[in-house]
Amino acid sequence: MIYALIIILIVIVILVYQKLNRKIQILEQKINDLSKDKITTEQLLEIPQETIRAETLPTDKIDLEQKAIPEIIEGDSEPEKDWLTPLFDFIKQNVLTIIGIFTLVLGIGYFVKYAIDKNWIGESARIGIGFLAGFILIITAHFIRKNYTIFSSIIMGGGIAVLYFTTTIAFREYHLFTQNTAFVITCAITLLSIFLSYRYNSETLIIFSLFGGFLAPLMISTGQSNYIFLFTYLSLLNIGMLITVYLKNWKSVGWIAFIFTAIYLYFWTIEKTDLTSILFYIVTYIIFYAFALQNYFKISQLSKLDILMLVLINFSSIIGLVYIFSILKYEPLSVFPLSFALINIFFAFREYQNKKFKRNYSVFAGIGISLLTLAVALQFKTHLITSVWAIEASLLLYIWKKTDHSIFKIFFYLLFPLVILSQMITWTEYINNERHLTLIFNPVFLTSLVVIASCFFNLILLKKESKEKNDTEFFESAFKVLCFGAIYFSILFELIYQLSSQNFVVIITYSFLYSFVFTSLLLILKKSLSISEDLENLLIYGLLFLFIAHITNSQIVNAVIAKEIRLSFYWIHLIYLAPLLYLIIKLIPQSEFLKQKAGYLLVSLVCTLSVSFELYRIYIFSNNTTSQNIMQLQEHFSILYLPIIWAVLSCGFIFAGLKKNITELNKIGFGLLGITILKLYLYDVWQMDNVSRIIAFIILGIILLLSSFMFQKFKNMLKNLVENSENSIDKDI
Repeated sequence: MIYALIIILIVIVILVYQKLNRKIQILEQKINDLSKDKITTEQLLEIPQETIRAETLPTDKIDLEQKAIPEIIEGDSEPEKDWLTPLFDFIKQNVLTIIGIFTLVLGIGYFVKYAIDKNWIGESARIGIGFLAGFILIITAHFIRKNYTIFSSIIMGGGIAVLYFTTTIAFREYHLFTQNTAFVITCAITLLSIFLSYRYNSETLIIFSLFGGFLAPLMISTGQSNYIFLFTYLSLLNIGMLITVYLKNWKSVGWIAFIFTAIYLYFWTIEKTDLTSILFYIVTYIIFYAFALQNYFKISQLSKLDILMLVLINFSSIIGLVYIFSILKYEPLSVFPLSFALINIFFAFREYQNKKFKRNYSVFAGIGISLLTLAVALQFKTHLITSVWAIEASLLLYIWKKTDHSIFKIFFYLLFPLVILSQMITWTEYINNERHLTLIFNPVFLTSLVVIASCFFNLILLKKESKEKNDTEFFESAFKVLCFGAIYFSILFELIYQLSSQNFVVIITYSFLYSFVFTSLLLILKKSLSISEDLENLLIYGLLFLFIAHITNSQIVNAVIAKEIRLSFYWIHLIYLAPLLYLIIKLIPQSEFLKQKAGYLLVSLVCTLSVSFELYRIYIFSNNTTSQNIMQLQEHFSILYLPIIWAVLSCGFIFAGLKKNITELNKIGFGLLGITILKLYLYDVWQMDNVSRIIAFIILGIILLLSSFMFQKFKNMLKNLVENSENSIDKDI
């Protein structure tokens, strides 16, 4: 009795609210009418100049301008809109209603719980009250639907939710129904809600209905996993969705159905991999492919959400189907991407026959070629997720370039980091794989090749992006770094894996040599790859530090002496001199690197270390070196030859600085000379014998005198040049 009084009270409150709200709407309408009258009066008082000019224009010009308007409107690209705006507007305008209906449902639930705790009502009565409350809400919504369309839809959705939860509780908690009876009731509720949404033309209500329809199997589940029955039900529900969307063009319904169906299918695939699920994958593919093509068949045009659905349904279906085949050891894996590719190529050919080579043709052709590429990749046993995501990312970027819809670019930037993460997981198989992987033609590296090809394709597409668009500059720079990193590490890890049986020195040497060649190629192709100045300087810094790490690595000497590697391998180590010389002579002068204070210092440091360490190694290898006397030879080279080498290099820096008028090189030359002198007087002289000391001082003295002579000579040359210039100016005056 108390419960019935509360329900009646709620209905009375709603009716009173309805009446008050109606009066408020009438007042708002009167205010709007007054505002319009005011605007009309102001417009009559002040006639715009554009109107006057239009009246003075010849009629033929006006006709031409009017004819030009439809051409602009009928352009191929539709105006870009924020697709989240309608959703946010709906939430803002109806937030109180949504909160209110949920609060009402919770209130009813707590009241029922309180009544149960007090033993006021039995189990059957509880369920009856639940059904009664749900129907009262639905009937109330029916009577207020004309004046309050959205409000009534939300109220009706709340009533339907009460019916669903009541059925669930009756089955799971009180066992009043069998599972079959509960399922029939939930289906009846779903059909009722679909009928009401169609009858009242309410998209909001059918969304409630769809949520209930897809959640119903979970509500009455007993954990027995009867997937055939479940997906027969879901397929019928999706067919009903497809018909509804066709009649009412409610796209949100199709997307909700797609998300729920994909979750159910993937859960079935992972929990119980079964050939039967392939049939439902194909049925689902046909339903949602038809959903995506509804606008195409009606107006011969694909919207951005239709294109996105085409991409998702093709690649999500491929992931599930190929996964089933690979787990069950069926061949060939490429049968599904090839089949789907033929479907998309058929529509591309249809566009080709009609000589329509614009957006629709590009989308179908892009999806078809992507699926063909994926079929080839899977046939070579590449990893499924990484390959699918890499190709799908490139397809999204390609579609963005063809349609100029930023939604595809956003999805690309969201998906590409996942490609990199998936690729990193793929690389772990180099460590975890127990059997030896063949050179190049192994699943890990073939997957890496797919990612590399995707990166190159993406770089080419993004190269055409206008430089004026600075809002995405950060994302594009980050994307390029990720691309270069993915390409670099893909080849590096394959190289390390294939050399894993060799000595560590061999592995590290080849890794460094590959790094030098790769980074140098990036710098050589900087214009083709649209590498920014900041990224170019970063690459040069990285390359120079790699040179320092490689040059100072003394393990090659120890490995040769210990006969772990042959002496001939040392000449392979010296290959790094080719990219180093090319970097210093060709690449660095063309960049802005030397304008930085650390530029000349870092380059000079690399040159000094290279000459010093390589002459040291040659000195060690030219003597009968053993592990016992190597320390003595190192000490002898450091004390006797190293100061001479540094002194010669310092003279070279000073000479180059004076010749090219580069102050930084002069400073570096004199700084190195100072370090050499300090080393000689503070350490070396105390370690030498008398003969070595005499030789070192004589050679160093000669070098210092020559350096001073060259400095004075160039100083005089510069002085004479300045005086001659001044004299010629005086004569001209």
